[in-house]
Amino acid sequence: MIGGNIETYADVCDKARREAFDRMVTHAAEMGADAIVAMRYDATEFSQNITEVLAYGTAVRLAK
Repeated sequence: MIGGNIETYADVCDKARREAFDRMVTHAAEMGADAIVAMRYDATEFSQNITEVLAYGTAVRLAK
């Protein structure tokens, strides 16, 4: 079989993105931010079975 998704791998990737996003939101809230702008994801493969997934952006406080 060539191409297509490997469902288990896709699920693991989705979970990693969600965890990275949740951590980013938590850290922003701890800093008193109301929003996150310019959000991005980044992934770095350290070896065949180890990949780091980052979610980052700029935490901002909205003016009243």
